[in-house]
Amino acid sequence: MKTIVLASNNAHKIQEFREMLPLFNILSLKDIGFFDEIVEDGETFLENSLIKARAITNYLNSKDKQMMVIADDSGLCVNALGGAPGVYSARFAGDHSNQANRNKLLDELKNKEDRNAYFDCLLTVMKPDGSYNYVEGKSFGKITTSEIGDTSFCYDCLFYSDDLNKTFGEASEEEKNSVSHRGRAIKLLIEKGLLN
Repeated sequence: MKTIVLASNNAHKIQEFREMLPLFNILSLKDIGFFDEIVEDGETFLENSLIKARAITNYLNSKDKQMMVIADDSGLCVNALGGAPGVYSARFAGDHSNQANRNKLLDELKNKEDRNAYFDCLLTVMKPDGSYNYVEGKSFGKITTSEIGDTSFCYDCLFYSDDLNKTFGEASEEEKNSVSHRGRAIKLLIEKGLLN
């Protein structure tokens, strides 16, 4: 079984990757002993995913570990807010509080008619020599006026999926993975043979 390092310690994200890539051994940053903070100061999802991929590839090379790295950067883009929160999705309200982020989003959309939005996911796959490829996945929907469903993961309970006709917060993991931005990006990785 091929081992891939996912440049994340987000338990929910790691679980998603393990469910969608069952033929691979997915390791987290904790699994490889990486505990430094990576400063994601890019202005795009691609820039941030490359920053993460390079940091982890350099770390692995310094330990003489030759492994492929997947780095993901993703977020919610809302039309009426000019694409915000975008790369700042996790810290939209100033910190990494899901509830504070959702409250700010609802507040900023109070008087907006256009509630169209999409989740965007940029996945970079980097080989030990630093060469890389990337894919992008998007999932379209609208922002609801209140929280519906499971509130434990980011903006899911506010995102009414055009594909599922329910919020991601109401969807099962299988349903969400089948149409999510991350699910679509992972499918592209497989289809394009980028994990070979």
